Amino acid sequence: MNTASAEGPGLLHRSGRWCARHAWRIVTLWVLLLAGLGAADHAWGGTFADSFSLPGTGAQTGADLIEAHTTGAGGTAAPLVLHTAGGTVAAHREAVAAAVAGLDRLPDVLSVADPLNTPGAVSPRGDTARLTVRFDGNPAGFDPSYLARVDAAVEPLRAEGVTVEYGEPLGQPASAGFADRVSEGIGLAVAVLVLLIGFGSVAAAGLPLLTAVLGLAVALGALGLLAGPFDFARASPTLAAMMGLGVGVDYALFLATRYRALLHAGAEPDEAVGRTVATSGRAVLVAAATVAMALGGLCASGVGFIGTLGIAAGLSVVVAAAASVTLTPALLGLLGRRVDRLHVRTPVAEPTGASDVWHRWALGVARRPWVSLTAGLLLLGILALPAASMRLGHVDAGAQSTARTDRRAYDLITEGFGPGANGPLTVVAQLDSGRISDPAGREDLAASLRRELTAVPGVASVTAPVTSADRALLLTTVTPATGPRDPATARLVHTLRDETVPHALAGTGATGYVTGTAAAAQTFTDTLAATLPRIVGVVVAAAFLLLLTVFRSPLIALKAAVLNLFSIAAACGVVVAVFQWGWGGALFGVSEPVPVESYVPMMMFAIVFGLSMDYEVFLLSRIREVWLDRRDNHLAVATGIAATARVITCAALIMTSVFLAFLLSTNVAVKMLALGLGVSVVLDATVVRLLLVPASMYLFGRANWWLPERLDRLLPRLDPEGPAPASTTGPAPAPAREPGPEPDPVPTPVPLPGDRR
Repeated sequence: MNTASAEGPGLLHRSGRWCARHAWRIVTLWVLLLAGLGAADHAWGGTFADSFSLPGTGAQTGADLIEAHTTGAGGTAAPLVLHTAGGTVAAHREAVAAAVAGLDRLPDVLSVADPLNTPGAVSPRGDTARLTVRFDGNPAGFDPSYLARVDAAVEPLRAEGVTVEYGEPLGQPASAGFADRVSEGIGLAVAVLVLLIGFGSVAAAGLPLLTAVLGLAVALGALGLLAGPFDFARASPTLAAMMGLGVGVDYALFLATRYRALLHAGAEPDEAVGRTVATSGRAVLVAAATVAMALGGLCASGVGFIGTLGIAAGLSVVVAAAASVTLTPALLGLLGRRVDRLHVRTPVAEPTGASDVWHRWALGVARRPWVSLTAGLLLLGILALPAASMRLGHVDAGAQSTARTDRRAYDLITEGFGPGANGPLTVVAQLDSGRISDPAGREDLAASLRRELTAVPGVASVTAPVTSADRALLLTTVTPATGPRDPATARLVHTLRDETVPHALAGTGATGYVTGTAAAAQTFTDTLAATLPRIVGVVVAAAFLLLLTVFRSPLIALKAAVLNLFSIAAACGVVVAVFQWGWGGALFGVSEPVPVESYVPMMMFAIVFGLSMDYEVFLLSRIREVWLDRRDNHLAVATGIAATARVITCAALIMTSVFLAFLLSTNVAVKMLALGLGVSVVLDATVVRLLLVPASMYLFGRANWWLPERLDRLLPRLDPEGPAPASTTGPAPAPAREPGPEPDPVPTPVPLPGDRR
């Protein structure tokens, strides 16, 4: 049944045809949008910096109390590490004083602590010192040019041969930007090569790239503008670029491929554009909605840092989809039949012959569906095994490249003060009113607290507790014996927070909190680990409902969700093996095993789940078109696999190259995401698409398309081209032949169904 032809062209058909006929208007609108957002971002845009604020937690409450009751404790502190190879830092007292004065004059600086006048700021050997600067904002978000002014301020020290390195977060801007631009360039270069080899036409290769780059530029402009009033993490533009380039090229490629196939079948250019948007454009919108919904599910974590990463990536996906269904049809309208001009070899589109290799592959799977299904699940299961030992944590500067100043500062602190000095813990005791006015009681409590803290295994040192100026707080610093990434430090944080501090303050009326960078990082990890099951449930349920509504099949929606969980587990297993177990981590610039960054699994789940649905939606959309036209499950699966194989393979190669190119990033968390996403795309485009999906659909047969009539009445209809044929509900009519494996002769694929729903 051809609904569109019976009731006239649908909304997407008409919009695609309109964009093709008014191409220059659409192109002009996108160029104006890019220019406007770029100007607005330049004028009012913000910066990107990590903020791990966790209201309501002990670590955050302790930090807030320190800021409220201690003079000069506001802002963000960053150490400048001074080191002299011969002699002591104290021998350069005048240069230190000049550097302190120069730093104090810089904009955004609240205070500078002279290390020679600060207890504990000089190492026992005297050759290393920590000069602490407090900024009114997070220096990780400062422009890299700001470091030139810091360099000028510390020049007196360097002139005397003193090494000066910038610790986190001040050292982060020094490594920002360049590697990500190289990654984007590599991704685009590989995309050009894949498109030229896969489709042969220069015009057909250039169109998806142009759409993706313009859409990404618009998305980054909008993201920069949003960074003004809202806090976005440093990884936000990188993540947006990864997603925007990957899905942007994919979406435009799917439309361009369908358009060329319709032209080859004899359609007029304008009509071909309309039919392209009505069919592949619909699949693009469903796929983009699924990805954006999965990323939006990150907001359910309740953690602002995670939510903004999801919003940044989701924004780039939405803009890419909008560009695909408006700008791509406009460019196709401008090219018309010239889309295959300037070819480097004979241009090809979708295969339609029964002898096509992908059609033969589908039939081979049909003959042995249980073998194919078992082999695919076994491979994914083996890859997923390392995920069972995943250890979450914060990847600090100690895991970065030694080419970075914050890594060198980290190493100098470790050598001079011990590994725990890179993540000291601050214990805050909030006193009751009686203890505030009782000096002797405060002293007894301070002595008791210090004794209890010193006796805890894993503690290297404890400073004498000091009272805040208003006598409301007792503050002491606990230095762990191990570094911030060591599992022993995580256990120490839990011990102090849950056992030692409450026991030491029991019966005193005081309330204790453990704060500091290491405590905040561990609290962040614990919070994300606790919320991950909720995120998984929300995203899976929402995706199931969306696919159920679009494809009108509970079995297809459930199968898609389950198979995606398998591919996500496999991708997580590869990340654990490489980074946590250290299997080849050095190849990616990580010289030692590190824990998996606490937010990476959550981000990977949302992104991979959405991207997995991309290929699932494109494949199932073509299978469903044939099913609605012929009512033959066997023919529908074989034809859908053959029709989408070339374009999905090319799209997967492009997206994989875009993701893996970001392994060049200096941010280890970005490296983890890049590897995990790249592996997941490969698995989805090969194991899932070529084995699991066809094998399971062959085994399920007509049950793939079963939908109870009562459920059908309850579900809304998301088919933008009009209502689905009535025959899609309830038991399907008898197909031309029983679905399942068949002997030769090979069935001939059906012609392109055009507007058939």
